[in-house]
Amino acid sequence: MASASGPTTVKGLLAEIKDSSELMVDLAYAAVFFSDTKLAKEVERLEERMFGDLHSLRKLSILAARSPEDAEHMAGVLAIASAVESIADAADDIARVVTSGLGILDDLREDLRHADEVVARIRVRDGGTAHGQSLRELSMPVEIGMWVIAVRRGGEWNLDPRAEYVVALEDVLLVKGPEDGIALARELMGADPLPDPPRAPEIVLSDLDRAVDLLVEMKNSAEVAVGLAYSALLLNDQALAAEVSSLEARSDTIHDELESWVLRSAQEARNPDDLRGLIRLAHASEMIFDSAREMTRLVERGEELHPVIAAALVESDEVGAETVVGKNSQADGRSIRELRVETETGMFVLAVQRGRRWTYRPKPGFSFQAGDRIVAIGPAEGAEELDRMAGFTSEYAQA
Repeated sequence: MASASGPTTVKGLLAEIKDSSELMVDLAYAAVFFSDTKLAKEVERLEERMFGDLHSLRKLSILAARSPEDAEHMAGVLAIASAVESIADAADDIARVVTSGLGILDDLREDLRHADEVVARIRVRDGGTAHGQSLRELSMPVEIGMWVIAVRRGGEWNLDPRAEYVVALEDVLLVKGPEDGIALARELMGADPLPDPPRAPEIVLSDLDRAVDLLVEMKNSAEVAVGLAYSALLLNDQALAAEVSSLEARSDTIHDELESWVLRSAQEARNPDDLRGLIRLAHASEMIFDSAREMTRLVERGEELHPVIAAALVESDEVGAETVVGKNSQADGRSIRELRVETETGMFVLAVQRGRRWTYRPKPGFSFQAGDRIVAIGPAEGAEELDRMAGFTSEYAQA
């Protein structure tokens, strides 16, 4: 995140609003999951701060345009900033489901526990190794695939914990990452292990269950679409931009299907406001898809991107990366689950290209093959770990 005085360049501001929008989405879903109005109000506060950053970015972009060519390039920067602003607006809509008092289904909270990226609150206890260490020393994103997105000390939330932040006893950390990473994070913080969940009885899915499942599917896919959009911009890759377009088109179909199941479940719902909350969350997810699509239009048209765009994406908290699986490498012939990609490298695999075919959001059982192109997102240090795991060499870089 930015320094206390805030960024003062187009690159710094663009990186800041990207990171802020992602934090807002994470906090908004955390507010839904924990039904926490304080977290939801923090999303609103972040949105107000982002408006200031956006105003500064637009002003600097106008001042930087000294020729028609400069103006055309800066128009692209502003278009991306506008799309990121729409993601922030979607996050605010998600948070308002909590602050407005709309119902949140318990089934939705249960399903969010098994989303691609989950959130958890962990209190630091005496039995772990985290107490007294800084976030830089813990290196959680790379070591266990978990990001600290906020810390509560006393009654105040710190939404910008820096690498130098020293973890203390009784701190409450809000973390996000793969489901498998929660147990590792709890062990690190000295928290008791979570009890094994009761075995779920086999039941026939109701109409409301189907609507909830589709909403979680939309959430997962929307996050992938945004990650692919940033990767498409960073790599100026038309194939990735086309995948974002495909995901956005598919989201329309899922959204229509979700609304249909919600309407069918009207008699089943105990509280009609629960259904309004589902529809509101689905609409916010659709806004995120649309924003990802808008970000990739410049790439689709083959237009030259201003270098500041790639520079800002590299500077942000999470970066896009690509690698190629080498023959007889650690990854060749092994699945994502076997490699424990997320907890070992901190990188989330967005998509895999095999020949001309793309597999987006591959499941844990997906096995890599030599020559597979992997597109992932995560900490910059994790990209190097992913390269090592894939056995990436200059031979593949030149292919």
